[in-house]
Amino acid sequence: MLKTLRDDFRIIFERDPAARNWLEVLFCYPGLQALLFHRLAHGLYALGLPFIPRLISHIARFLTGIEIHPGAVIGKGVFIDHGMGVVIGETAILGDFCLIYQGVTLGGTGKESGKRHPTLGENVVVGAGAKVLGNIQLGDNVRIGAGSVVLRDVPTDCTVVGVPGRIVYRSGVRIDPLEHGSLPDSEAQVIRMLVDRIELLEQQVQTLQQQSSVAQDQLEAALKLEYCPDQDRLTFPEQTRDSDQEYLVLTATHCRLQDRTIQEFLDGAGI
Repeated sequence: MLKTLRDDFRIIFERDPAARNWLEVLFCYPGLQALLFHRLAHGLYALGLPFIPRLISHIARFLTGIEIHPGAVIGKGVFIDHGMGVVIGETAILGDFCLIYQGVTLGGTGKESGKRHPTLGENVVVGAGAKVLGNIQLGDNVRIGAGSVVLRDVPTDCTVVGVPGRIVYRSGVRIDPLEHGSLPDSEAQVIRMLVDRIELLEQQVQTLQQQSSVAQDQLEAALKLEYCPDQDRLTFPEQTRDSDQEYLVLTATHCRLQDRTIQEFLDGAGI
């Protein structure tokens, strides 16, 4: 127990540059205070003592703004930064050296009994306002972006952002947990690509409008364009003009929804 408390205390100096001395950390860090209350309440809860553990949890919530059910299992070196509004459910499990920011909810999705709250591996970072809901597993070194809503399991060494949470980064390399500015915005990337395609289509429409002298037979020939998946190329009737072929190839190249970035974005919700 003393080693766990020492790790809870020491991790604050490693992860918070504002921590200057032990007196300030002990009396002015609600995350540490909430963990101290929880260690006591969890010990009594494990002994089967009624009412008292919940009362201790309620007092801690009143003093710190952090609600941790005494049944939650929290590893060593966990740091709850600022912490106002953090809610950790009864059957939640947090691995060693997790980093939790303000407004995070580790909750359930219904009134089911048994294990109904998430399990976090080691070195997991959950950004401000993120919601991790249900009996799901988050692997080691996972990062959850601020404001994300995670409803499915997340493998080890992944970064998840968005609503619902989507995996946007996979790596076997451990990343500094404080580098939140490096989280990508997958939605913005996809929207940017779609806007670029809309602009391209508008240019192509203007080009078609200017080609008012195109004969009907040439248009009919263009409509007979066929795609050969076995050869991964486009085939044209012999009478199709080179300019029409160039335009149609451009359209087929830039307007296919099988683009890798978009496909990863659409598949990401399934994690």
